[in-house]
Amino acid sequence: MSGITYVRGDATVPSVKGVKIVAHVCNDIGGWGKGFVLAVSRRWPEPERAYRTWHRERASNDFALGALQLVRVERYVWVANMIGQRGVRTGSKGVPVRYEAIGTALGLLAGRATELNASVHMPRIGCGLAGGTWSRVEPLITERLVRRGVPVTVYDHGDGA
Repeated sequence: MSGITYVRGDATVPSVKGVKIVAHVCNDIGGWGKGFVLAVSRRWPEPERAYRTWHRERASNDFALGALQLVRVERYVWVANMIGQRGVRTGSKGVPVRYEAIGTALGLLAGRATELNASVHMPRIGCGLAGGTWSRVEPLITERLVRRGVPVTVYDHGDGA
């Protein structure tokens, strides 16, 4: 078994007690406006604002593939902006997802989640607009988070309602 809990629902509304980190994958070109980020922005304005500032000031910070930005949005809730996607379109270099970058960001996330004693909540990261496959992302989550004792819940959207 993977050690990941799968539920139907909205990853922006984790229903567990304690500190929670809502994790998702961002691109490396400063684009925010399609996919899961829309749900994040509907709930909290801070992650988009922080991501855009992080990108704008990238000459003097760590903004790059594999980087992690944690943004506190509520007393017990953080959002993890993880740079795991090169650009936004499928082209000559294939789909935008970069598995190695997602793995690197998940490793950083594990450290922060451990420090905060937090659980991690996410959609099937890297598998929507980024074009990745869950069979390649799931082992990264298991290796980088679950094996380090971080509880992970993956949310699949329900059918309607």
